Amino acid sequence: MASRDEQRDAPMFDPDYYGLTGEQAALCTAARRLGEESFASRADEWDRDAIFPMANYRDLHETGLLAVCVPKEHGGHGADLKTYSLMAAEIGRYCGSTALTFNMHVSSCLWTGALADDLPMTAAQRREHNRRRALHYDRIVDKGAIYAQPFSEGGAAAAGFRPFGTLADRVEGGWVINGKKIFASLAGSADYYGVLCTEKKENLSRRDTMYFAVPADAEGVSVIGDWDPLGMRGTVSRDLLFENVFVSDDAALMPKGVYFEAATRWPHMFTTLTPSYMGIAQAAYDFTVRYLRGEVPGMPPVRRRMYPTKQHAVAEMLIALEQAKALWFQMLGEARPNPSKASVLRAYCTQYTVMETANDLCQKAIRTCGGQSMLKSLPLERLYRDSRCGSLMLPWTAELCIDKLGREALYERGEDDE
Repeated sequence: MASRDEQRDAPMFDPDYYGLTGEQAALCTAARRLGEESFASRADEWDRDAIFPMANYRDLHETGLLAVCVPKEHGGHGADLKTYSLMAAEIGRYCGSTALTFNMHVSSCLWTGALADDLPMTAAQRREHNRRRALHYDRIVDKGAIYAQPFSEGGAAAAGFRPFGTLADRVEGGWVINGKKIFASLAGSADYYGVLCTEKKENLSRRDTMYFAVPADAEGVSVIGDWDPLGMRGTVSRDLLFENVFVSDDAALMPKGVYFEAATRWPHMFTTLTPSYMGIAQAAYDFTVRYLRGEVPGMPPVRRRMYPTKQHAVAEMLIALEQAKALWFQMLGEARPNPSKASVLRAYCTQYTVMETANDLCQKAIRTCGGQSMLKSLPLERLYRDSRCGSLMLPWTAELCIDKLGREALYERGEDDE
């Protein structure tokens, strides 16, 4: 009988081979331990009942991982995009809904922290930003506050083609927000909603995008609609309505216009959805190997690995998985402000590849393992449903990635055919 340590899952990215720092390896190990010991056993409950994984967030807070991207001077780990992504992929192996909602929470820290530090601001803006973000970080580190990231509005704003329809009107001492966000993950469960909106002016502009932390209990905030989707059911992504919601100036997560600079100069900020699906892709492969070896807990120890068709399928799965992981790791290493055109194109390629590969591997796993693997008592059926959602998520859906790749590969900035 193997020891408990021998039964533990291997790291998705071997620290020595991939050259991870000691801190990166430690964070990945901590996330993997949580996944193995707690998240995996709870994932069915969140999925079956479509409820938010609050117990997982309590664990994340108790272990300090809720503040993974809070700067070290504010009590967090100060993780950059690459470090966070590696850690979050480990969470995605065990609970896709936890990993995906965690992305929404972490973005409020990553964007205001390491990413904002790379962006141009005036000295006055920098001082005010540092003072205000400290308020938000304190809530996360000391109180375990959960932040959401409502983004989508049902139009082209989330894709970056036009200003957000949610508007912020300047009033004495702060702002009044009106608008609606759809598919708002963590709706009804987060303590604060990181709302992207446009300053209300005669001529609306994406340059005037505002980013506020709106308290969930603020007057005028309501959660509406039902939530009974195909997959990622634990994200509880209902609609949010903001009706004359007042927030003070200190609710600003970024100074006015800085989000536009971030979206323009730091395009890799939009790849934070991929860790969840990279983890799901790994989980589909892991399950298939265990199933064919007769090592799935709760199942009879029946081996199916001796058939050539099964062996060939596993080989194909491993090739696809390693290709996706290699491209993803390369992309993370290139993430920085003002990247080259080639780097941005690679980011689009990575987003598309990870989202599509996750679902492809889950499909292949079902076909390879057979009908019994589709039982709801096993994780593969949930992995398949969760994996299908990745290609649909703004701002870089699979279709938009293809559009961007085709056009930007053939045209330089400002070129047209006139």
